[in-house]
Amino acid sequence: MNLRILAWLVILGLGTAQARAQGKFLKWLKTENDTAYIEDHTEDITFRLYGSRKYTKYDIMDRKTKTDILYRPNTPFNVGFGANYRFIGLNIGFNLPFINSTERYGKTKYLDLQSHVYLRKIVVDIYAQYYKGYYVANPEKVYGKAYTALNPYPQRPDIRNTDFGLNVGYIFNDKRFSYRAPNLQNEYQKKSAGSLIVGGEVFLARIKGDSSLIPTNMSDTAFLRDEHYYKTGINSLAANVGYAYTFVLKEHFFLSLSLTGGLGGNITTLFLENGDVSRKAGLQFSNTVRASLGYNSSRYFAGIHYVGMNTRSGMSIPHTYQTFGTGNFRVSLVRRFTLEKPLWRSKTI
Repeated sequence: MNLRILAWLVILGLGTAQARAQGKFLKWLKTENDTAYIEDHTEDITFRLYGSRKYTKYDIMDRKTKTDILYRPNTPFNVGFGANYRFIGLNIGFNLPFINSTERYGKTKYLDLQSHVYLRKIVVDIYAQYYKGYYVANPEKVYGKAYTALNPYPQRPDIRNTDFGLNVGYIFNDKRFSYRAPNLQNEYQKKSAGSLIVGGEVFLARIKGDSSLIPTNMSDTAFLRDEHYYKTGINSLAANVGYAYTFVLKEHFFLSLSLTGGLGGNITTLFLENGDVSRKAGLQFSNTVRASLGYNSSRYFAGIHYVGMNTRSGMSIPHTYQTFGTGNFRVSLVRRFTLEKPLWRSKTI
């Protein structure tokens, strides 16, 4: 057989197999909701007004001395509007200078591309971030009262981080439990229900300063055995399991709580100021929390919702570890508008 013909047959076979696999996957994603529990509004235009604050944090812990350093960026509270239709969503936020001040906590430059994708069977969290400019959130414990009286919330404009995270979870009770209802507001959960959540996650982070991340004038000179590092890297992979439940009172008022815990492995690297580089492989602990409270109906939604992720990884220095966290807090007012005809025909998932 001519080699060119054979190559085309192989390509055609692989393409056909891929199309079939994709079709099966999309069919598997489709869920027929129990209408006694969930009212679907993905075919409506969901319009919202909202206020939100995204955040990240970096903490260094020493269990032996019972001391920690808590680094925080100065992130703004944004207000804006947005809309959802089927799987497409768009939010536009604005920073109001008279609400957000840089005098107390310093200035932070950042690019935060958090995305939380809520399908009926799967939830996906994506984090891609860059932050530059932090302050010490617990200055009295780090520097002592005398120093803090003259320098409240000492700033570290040189500290920056880049990170990427991906968390995927499978929702077992997708017919009766809805993550979309409190978080995307394009579904309405009418009765209480919950679900087991099982998944996995990967997380990569780099935190760096122009000088040591451990202040040289700390009041506790035994912190981290007087080791000083200016950069650290975290690479981790973990499996997670948890549970989510939405309590519904009088069909409209709700409280939704979700907690997943992760366990896996990581490699943590410290770049010491003396030029040495130390690495340690160890256990990785993580958790993701989702919490929402408010009012939901066929047309209106009003509520607050929070999503937060935390990771904990050990360091090569005994009895020490570092934690990295990120998340989003939001307040939303929502109105849904029914369309006479769908904008396009497709199978929703």
